[in-house]
Amino acid sequence: MSGCHDPPAGGGGVAQHPKGVHSVDTKPSAGESNTSPTTSVDREAGLIVLVGNPNVGKSAIFMHLSGTYAEVSNFPGTTVEALSGRWKGRALLDGPGLYGLGEHSAEERITTEAIKRASVVVNVVDAAHLDRDLFLTLQLAESGVPMVVALNLIDEARRAGAEPDPEELSRQLGVPVVPTVAVTGEGLDELATTIERARPGTWSLNGDDDLARRRAADELYTQLVPQTRRQRRICDWVGRASVTLHWGIPMLALSLAGIYLLVGVVVAQHLINFTEVRLGHEFWEPLARSIIEGIGIGGPIQEILAGEFGLLTMTVTYIVFLLAPLVAAFYFCLALLEDSGFLPRIATLVDRVLTAVGLNGRALIPIILGFGCVTMGTITTRLLATKRERTIATALLNFAIPCSAQLAVIAALLAGLGGGWVFAYAAIILVMLIAVGTVLDRMLPGESTPLLIELPPLRWPRPAGVLRKTLTKGYWFMREATPWFAAGALVVATLQVTGGLELWQRALRPLTVSWLQLPAEAARTIVMGLVRRDFGAAGLYEMGLTPPQALVALVVITLFVPCVASLMVMAKEHGARVALRIWVGTWFVAFTVGGVLARILSWLGVVS
Repeated sequence: MSGCHDPPAGGGGVAQHPKGVHSVDTKPSAGESNTSPTTSVDREAGLIVLVGNPNVGKSAIFMHLSGTYAEVSNFPGTTVEALSGRWKGRALLDGPGLYGLGEHSAEERITTEAIKRASVVVNVVDAAHLDRDLFLTLQLAESGVPMVVALNLIDEARRAGAEPDPEELSRQLGVPVVPTVAVTGEGLDELATTIERARPGTWSLNGDDDLARRRAADELYTQLVPQTRRQRRICDWVGRASVTLHWGIPMLALSLAGIYLLVGVVVAQHLINFTEVRLGHEFWEPLARSIIEGIGIGGPIQEILAGEFGLLTMTVTYIVFLLAPLVAAFYFCLALLEDSGFLPRIATLVDRVLTAVGLNGRALIPIILGFGCVTMGTITTRLLATKRERTIATALLNFAIPCSAQLAVIAALLAGLGGGWVFAYAAIILVMLIAVGTVLDRMLPGESTPLLIELPPLRWPRPAGVLRKTLTKGYWFMREATPWFAAGALVVATLQVTGGLELWQRALRPLTVSWLQLPAEAARTIVMGLVRRDFGAAGLYEMGLTPPQALVALVVITLFVPCVASLMVMAKEHGARVALRIWVGTWFVAFTVGGVLARILSWLGVVS
């Protein structure tokens, strides 16, 4: 849906401007300085900060300027991520998307602080939705920092008949303005040249009244964009309909069904069957063992390196042949939802439901990712605004969200039981998810933050952008998660060598047999769930369980502790204390619910 977007306020029209790339600059008038008296001597020499609303193309411009060099890191003391790189020897920072400067959110606080240190700000705005973006632009023009405005997505504004006048915008603000199309590269070389001529804005507003600034932005917009009536498009209707219950819920259902089909079926069941089994178990692991044996390594070291849970066997198979395809598939789906503009609409639809468990619609993203990999979902909780929300979301992910590898095994087991057992399993897990969220919502201080999210224009995702985003995010996730999983696998392999795993199995047998009413060998499947959640579920295949036993076992395995990788990442993201509390809590909840369920089924006389 390239060019499809919601109409900007005040309509639009056709502006006659050259199609070529051009830069508009204004020189200071007589007696006017190129520097502002408010410019701080503490500004970092050469620091360039990209600032703008979400979904305006900042990252695409950042990638063009920085080339191949980029790092993803958190701002100090926060979980807000940013890309950092270099351009012509100068530090380059892609700040988080925000709607204004201030202290209302972590994004606003860190961006405001970054602007105080910057020598140049590149304000990226959406030319097709300039009425929305001008509020932040005026704040930046008043700040005294040298700046350049990148009038991005100018192609969409042209197609919509609402192309802003860059010359007039430059004259009003007193800063250079460069029309760009970041995804095609149009205007980006001109923008890079213009950064060298950045200068403080001349715009001023009496006082610091946000309402007055909003009115000023609206008035400026009417001067910049021809206000003729614009032809409505189908995508305008789709954009509005997607946030209504009548149309939005079916659209959401279709989207989630598509994600499950790609990730849960095509990748998790078919592609993974080839990569994990053929490439991992049948090719790589025997090769790794033969190499270890060939160089004469034996004993416990051999077991730790190339054993059942070895660093060079199971760890590589899991990370390269199982986790990597799943991560790529989920980030591909996420990129499609983001670049199409549908993801924030999904968040809006589910906001009321998630508010009931102490979250808001933004938490849908880590929850969706959790169905692919709980480890990935846990890392993605960084995008939530408060520590309280991140803790609740992490707990829900690790208590009641089965990862795709585990879900595939669970679905196969449930398929042989019948519809009634499937419904019972789904109902129990849903009730537990709501119960855990509700309890945490009441226990943890604070309350849910309101969902403040932009509804960007709907458009067809550009293949190059989707591919770049998939590869970039997938690479950084794998780079961050791999050491933590390897550390966890090392602990498990060491426990196996020292006999620790066998001790765990013996300790659990009274619980599995007497309390859960499962066969004695179920203790091993539960211990295997410590290593990988799908290992525990897969271990139930060969046990010949009755339907009631299968239901109890599947509920316990689903509610049971997160795998080693998730535990290690959880400790990294939220601290050892929070990770330990969630880990212990899952033990208690899983065995309590499983034991109570076993007794209810026994009392009801359910045997098949």
